[in-house]
Amino acid sequence: MKRSAPPASTPTAPTQGPDSPPLHPTRVALGYQFTTARQRTATLGNPLLDLLQAVRQQGSISGAARQLGLSYRHVWGQLKEWEVQVGHELIVWDRGQAARLTPFADKLLWAERLAQARLAPQIEALRAELERALATVFDEHTQVLSLHASHDDALAHLQDLAATQRHLHLDIQFTGSVDAIRALNEGRCQLAGFHTRQLPHRHTHTARTYKPLLKPGRHKIIGFALRWMGLMVAPGNPKGLRTLHDVVNQQASWVNRPLGTGTRVLLDELLMDLNLPAQALKHHEHTQPSHAAAAQAVANGQADAGLGSATAAHAAGLDFVPLLQERYQLVCLKTALDTPPVHTLRQLLATPAWTQQLQQLTGYTPDHPGQVLAMNQWLPWWAFKPA
Repeated sequence: MKRSAPPASTPTAPTQGPDSPPLHPTRVALGYQFTTARQRTATLGNPLLDLLQAVRQQGSISGAARQLGLSYRHVWGQLKEWEVQVGHELIVWDRGQAARLTPFADKLLWAERLAQARLAPQIEALRAELERALATVFDEHTQVLSLHASHDDALAHLQDLAATQRHLHLDIQFTGSVDAIRALNEGRCQLAGFHTRQLPHRHTHTARTYKPLLKPGRHKIIGFALRWMGLMVAPGNPKGLRTLHDVVNQQASWVNRPLGTGTRVLLDELLMDLNLPAQALKHHEHTQPSHAAAAQAVANGQADAGLGSATAAHAAGLDFVPLLQERYQLVCLKTALDTPPVHTLRQLLATPAWTQQLQQLTGYTPDHPGQVLAMNQWLPWWAFKPA
């Protein structure tokens, strides 16, 4: 393999002796910085991974340097130093050809993307907790509203809009739908976010799961959004999967969601409708903590399909086979409905600005945003008159 010479006056990175083992940077130190706007890139950044991604996108060291706002000499020197530190070549340096990543560098990027997808809800919750703690210091007028919720892409956009337009900080902790409502009932948050099929009747798995947790007279349902749920499959849908029956019949490998998540409740109910046991799905025990992580598992070839949102499939570059629209809704205790933070949020949800943002998200439709909804109408397992 021909190697390009280092730029003039650029010192070559120190080399290790023949008996020196390569340094494996398996320990990670986290940090954060203040910014005036939320970054829509990776939740956490790393200079080496950012540079490798730029080389992949630009096809050259010079193009990567321009994208990152760095000099060619600096980027070249950093790459050589990192190669020494990790004990592997990172870039194929053939003259006259576009720069490309080595298999080791490709594997680094794959591992980092997978980790980011798996940990995104936890990292976002940590970031939100830091913002919550600092918000009252920087702005004495900021209101804080604690929200435990099933992970949903629209909530991150709502969080930004609430902060910029209403001085309302949404302190979001992502968890499963069941755990979110339990947190509300135990006083650990002021608002919970959960999702169900539209108008599930009283004998469904959905009703059996949520009815013990939600009580008329104690809880108030607040409208939020409808979102499409379906099969997340590889680009081109090579196995031709259109239904859960197809997944079972073709023994396509499945990526599941953990027990206690709204998506797992939805999947179990869909399987019951088809008289299929959960075990009929190949590798049904393989779980991922969020829609994004499940989508990444499909994108990485770890599974052929999974149940998730259109937004998550689109973000991971997957094809999406819609199965149904489900209702994502918010719930608070009746005693909290007219408190200033909840009132402010309800007002914001009813604005054209929020409707416009929501409609820009793949697979989302506004659903009585901000309105207090009758529980026996939206969760019709509650019947107040004899059937």
